[in-house]
Amino acid sequence: MPTPPMPLLPEGGARASAGETAYRHISEAILRGEYAEGGFLDESTLARAVGTSRTPVREALNRLHAERYVDLVPRRGAQVRVITATEMQEIYDTRLIIESAALAKICRHERGAPAAAAQILGEMETAGAQQDWSSFARLDQRFHQSIVEQGGNAVLTDLYLALRPRHIRLAIRTITEAPHRRATIEREHRELVEAMNTHDAERATQVLSEHLRFVPELINALPG
Repeated sequence: MPTPPMPLLPEGGARASAGETAYRHISEAILRGEYAEGGFLDESTLARAVGTSRTPVREALNRLHAERYVDLVPRRGAQVRVITATEMQEIYDTRLIIESAALAKICRHERGAPAAAAQILGEMETAGAQQDWSSFARLDQRFHQSIVEQGGNAVLTDLYLALRPRHIRLAIRTITEAPHRRATIEREHRELVEAMNTHDAERATQVLSEHLRFVPELINALPG
């Protein structure tokens, strides 16, 4: 089944606030690459695009700053954050720590792979075959998030979720710069599932370490 688009209505059916609508519009556009890294975002232009006043847009930009989508530059406004090679390394290092802890706990308690893993990977492979890199990257994040959730540590899950915007942006950049890695990514995901289902923590950690290795094409494409 294809991944449904992110709804503009929050849970419970209530109408999304203007600030929430602005936030989702801008964040989605950044993830899709419509607003280039390093570019400045004009509040008036954003307000017209979203169909709101500037106040909800300003609220959204403050939230996006907190989530590391944009930097707020004095007297210049919001600038789409540029992901550097150093930041990429730090994100991968952090992911390795959190996901390794989750994998160890999953295998130790013989919990097996997350119930949703097979469906997520099936959807991801479909997206990859269609070269739908935005969906591919989101599903990649969902798969790894499900592993952390399966680990059962709520604090680590919250910390991992905070990485979501940067995880997805990096995943999009990685697959765009090196689309030939798609088969390797998909194979390693399947190997992670197998290791969890056979409770092999050593193998799971080894696969994860290989999975999060640096991609030369991406390092060369990113500033230091």
